[in-house]
Amino acid sequence: MTTDALVSVPSGRRTAGGSDFAELRRRIEDAGLLDRRPAYYALRFALVGTAFVAGWVGFVLIGSSWWTLLAAAGLAVVFAQLALLAHDIAHRQVFRTRRPSEVAGRIVGNLGVGMSYGWWMDKHTRHHANPNHEELDPDVSPDLLVWSQHQAVQARGVARFIGKYEAWLFFPLLTLEAFNLHVSSVRAVLRPGLRARRWEAGLLAAHAVGYLSIVFTVLSPGMALAFILVQQGLLGVYLGCSFAPNHKGMPTLRDGEQLDFLRKQVLTSRNVTGGPVTDIAVGGLNYQIEHHLFPSMPCPNLRLAQPIVKRFCAERGVAYAEAGLLESYAIALRHMHDVGTPLRGPKKPRDLTRV
Repeated sequence: MTTDALVSVPSGRRTAGGSDFAELRRRIEDAGLLDRRPAYYALRFALVGTAFVAGWVGFVLIGSSWWTLLAAAGLAVVFAQLALLAHDIAHRQVFRTRRPSEVAGRIVGNLGVGMSYGWWMDKHTRHHANPNHEELDPDVSPDLLVWSQHQAVQARGVARFIGKYEAWLFFPLLTLEAFNLHVSSVRAVLRPGLRARRWEAGLLAAHAVGYLSIVFTVLSPGMALAFILVQQGLLGVYLGCSFAPNHKGMPTLRDGEQLDFLRKQVLTSRNVTGGPVTDIAVGGLNYQIEHHLFPSMPCPNLRLAQPIVKRFCAERGVAYAEAGLLESYAIALRHMHDVGTPLRGPKKPRDLTRV
């Protein structure tokens, strides 16, 4: 595995003045939108860190009571915001060089969230390099869910059953996503090849010991189990709802289908429209097109880049997809329902001769 920066900038389609992407990048650089935003990230770290401490203090003050489930919901939001910060760190939006990015990323990801920074970064790098590519993007590889009818007809076992009804099962399955992140992280640190594997394993262990110790010290075993299920379940839903609208229901690619960099990133991504609340809630991932084109662009600059990118795509005749948050979920769910059509088979005609 590698923890190199999540940046992939091939040249793209050639024009008289260079590639389309090179021209777009010149416009973005001229606008100063790739410059670092240290004050923004200092404030964001301070706010999320304060919320993290306040959440656990509130949990302890509430004590052994079912009201701690409210603290569980609040801490699910805080953990998700920590994960979004780890995402920005991995893309070198916060620090320009690898060393401080790795240190901060492992502290926030491994120690704070309980997610292997190195494992996730390797997976996310492959996603950015080939978004929505059925053979190369791990986010659309067939596992429990399938993402195209081609994958559906090849599904076997549990995936075949779930694929039939995955539009209905998608949100319930998201409650397991945080647990999946933890299990995948443990597997990653147990296998050779992960950079700084011992450090990552130690931080994951420290997270698990600290988290479980405080929960089982304050609460009875039954309440502690309920707290963990609620907090981790809502964390999975939050993370899934932040990432799902961005690519699900957009075109997928297969081997042999070639696009230049700009079109590969734009045509497989969808922006989610909204205001400042949406920007904060999903950490700027609602500007998915701009983020995929310029992964190291600081989060607050994405909304400023959006009109430049949208105008450029219109000039080049490149489709630029946008949808509201709820509409984006509806599009994704309709796509998943359509994908499962081959598994459900044709409906049997009603026998009108029977009463």
